Amino acid sequence: MGRPEWALKTLVHGQPAFETLKPYMPKDLNMAQLGQFMNKTFSGRLNEERIAPIRDKWKGKLVLKGVASEEDVEMAIRLGFDGVIVSNHGGRQLDAGQSAIASLHPIVEKYKGQIKVMMDSGIRSGVDVARTLASGADFTFLGRTFMYSVAALGNQGGNHAISLLKIQLQQVMEQVCCERVEDFPNHLIK
Repeated sequence: MGRPEWALKTLVHGQPAFETLKPYMPKDLNMAQLGQFMNKTFSGRLNEERIAPIRDKWKGKLVLKGVASEEDVEMAIRLGFDGVIVSNHGGRQLDAGQSAIASLHPIVEKYKGQIKVMMDSGIRSGVDVARTLASGADFTFLGRTFMYSVAALGNQGGNHAISLLKIQLQQVMEQVCCERVEDFPNHLIK
């Protein structure tokens, strides 16, 4: 009753669902069973034997996400991946794990130029984007910022978040006299 607009949209469009997983899920799986399905399907550490067949089947660009060590990057290079995303998955599963930015530094120092190095986890603002690029990442990803924006502002939330991020990033660039984001490593203290 407190959110009639949401209730009406849900009535018209149906309950939210994991559309990308539907083709792989058993038919008529209810939400109570979804957790069991996820644990069974996505449990265990990805290793070379589990990842290599994906590279063999997919001839397009392929990126490995969840990289946290030099060994992970070496495996990605060996298997012919085009890039890696350094991530601790936002610390959701293991909040005592090393931060993604701490993992990024040795990876960039050793592998920059051999493979695209990207990062997510812990990036919430344009200033965080600048810090990450200054630390040597080729690209950054943000998730939570957009989820919060859409939750607060609906359809306009994503565009609002992008506008704020651009303004924040531009302000950092102006303050340190950096004309191109590629030049951040020369302008910011790591």
